[in-house]
Amino acid sequence: MFDKSQLMRGTVEGCTLKIISMQTTYGYDILVYLNDNGFPVTEGTLYPLLLRLEKNGYISAYMMDSPLGPKRKYYTITKAGREHLASFEACWKATREAVDAIFSAE
Repeated sequence: MFDKSQLMRGTVEGCTLKIISMQTTYGYDILVYLNDNGFPVTEGTLYPLLLRLEKNGYISAYMMDSPLGPKRKYYTITKAGREHLASFEACWKATREAVDAIFSAE
C-alpha cells in the first residue's frame, strides 16, 4: 500500500501558507482546515512548521485576546511569504501537470 503521508508531507507547508494568505488565523483553525480538507496533520507537525515559517520570515505572529479564553497567537503572511507561496504554486502546478501527463499516457 502507498504511504500517502510522504506525499502530503511535501505539500503541507505550501498549503499552510495558502490558508494564512486567505486570512489572518491561528494555529488550531489552520489545523482544522487542513484536516477538513484531507490533510491528517497533528499539532506536533503544525506548530513546528509555523515556527519555521516565522523564523524564515514567511509569516508574522502576534498575540491577541480570544473571545473564548486565553490569548491566541495569530498568523499573517508577509511579502516574503507571498513570494514563497507563488514559487510553491508554480512548482506544484508543474509537478501536477507532469504527473497528469504520465498517468494519462496510454
